[in-house]
Amino acid sequence: MTDLLAALLLGIIEGITEFLPISSTGHLLIAEHWLGHRSDLFNISIQAGAILAVVLIYRQRLWQLLTGLREPNNRDYALKLGVAFAVTAVLGIVVKKLGFELPERITPIAWALVLGGVWMILAEQIAARRAQQLGERSEISWLVAILVGIAQVVAGVFPGTSRSGATIFVALLFGTTNRAAATEFTFLVGIPTMFAATAYELVDVIGNGQAAHEDWSALAIAFVASALTAFVAVKWLLQYIQTHRFTAFAIYRFVFGAALLLLVPSIN
Repeated sequence: MTDLLAALLLGIIEGITEFLPISSTGHLLIAEHWLGHRSDLFNISIQAGAILAVVLIYRQRLWQLLTGLREPNNRDYALKLGVAFAVTAVLGIVVKKLGFELPERITPIAWALVLGGVWMILAEQIAARRAQQLGERSEISWLVAILVGIAQVVAGVFPGTSRSGATIFVALLFGTTNRAAATEFTFLVGIPTMFAATAYELVDVIGNGQAAHEDWSALAIAFVASALTAFVAVKWLLQYIQTHRFTAFAIYRFVFGAALLLLVPSIN
């Protein structure tokens, strides 16, 4: 298999899995076992490609926020997005400086998938009961904004957790009972988060000279593939959650994680 084809496949895998609550990290780690390991810049850049798809999908909402800051509702929502991003940025820098990051090995990621699947099923039931008690609530509280920011960092520290899964369920469990509203907020917070992470990594690799060894053609192909497949995946997800819960994704995580645990001896 050529390097460009491998990069294309990795971009497609990233685009499909980044926003579905099934952990893109787990899928990429397994894929890289056969397709070859990639640099941190490559992995973060294809995540940025997936985020670009979200920008395109939510372009009208983003424009509404940018041009309507004089309106109290838009200003409040934008400020909460800013707070969530700020929490992620500050804690992310602290975690980076402390070097607190788990190794991306198959066994801990597999357990994170399994335990995350069980937790999602339980959280789904709790969120459903809260929705019955509180009614349909689309508002994002300040508490939810702060917790979403923290959840993004936690997902980054523990590979296999799933950034989208962690943030969406934090929102659902702490007051935003509307799945579409919780998903929109977490996806919008992901835009500055992933673009900032990509910029940070890019500056780092340029500064230490690693950029000279990067295969920019492969990275570009993977970036485009990630953006296109993420666009389709997010469009589908937004339609799906209108009438379905996240239970199917929890079951998938459980099955995938269990399969990885069984296969660990043969793929390590």
